[in-house]
Amino acid sequence: MSVRRLIAVAAPVLALVAFTSAASATGARQAGGTFVDAAGNAVGWVRLVEDVDGTVHVNVKVSGLAPGKHGIHIHAIGACSPTFAAAGPHYNPLGHQHGLLNPNGFHAGDLPNLIVNDDGMGRLNATTDHVTLSPGPATLFDTTVGAVGSSFIIHANEDDQLTDATNGNSGARIACAVIETE
Repeated sequence: MSVRRLIAVAAPVLALVAFTSAASATGARQAGGTFVDAAGNAVGWVRLVEDVDGTVHVNVKVSGLAPGKHGIHIHAIGACSPTFAAAGPHYNPLGHQHGLLNPNGFHAGDLPNLIVNDDGMGRLNATTDHVTLSPGPATLFDTTVGAVGSSFIIHANEDDQLTDATNGNSGARIACAVIETE
């Protein structure tokens, strides 16, 4: 294996270790999950860290997906099934409309698109202050309506970040990760 290839493979792993170690050292709240496809195969992971100011850092890494942009959202129920319908709708505790570009506000679970390269590898590094890992009105671990936590869903197509009725025209649910505290 060439040194360049070794660095390309090792760098993301080292970054995750440093990210997780830094979060642990500060006492930040953490959560995560493993993405599975419809056949139940692991295709990646999601890690969440909440800063002391309430900002949640979202880190996603997936492989084996079709190249291009894919909608990715936090969904209201912490459950995955073969069709991923068990995850329910987008996480929307404040009753807003869909899409980061929506002038009327957006769902707490709306995120930027996940970009997958030609090799099927995708990453998303984003932040949000519209959800929390802490107790409160926008916690991802709300059980007041019988839901057990929340989940992340990756969709087949790009989210247009505006269309409300069809969740951004992002298409079928192709991968799911149940979020659990770490």
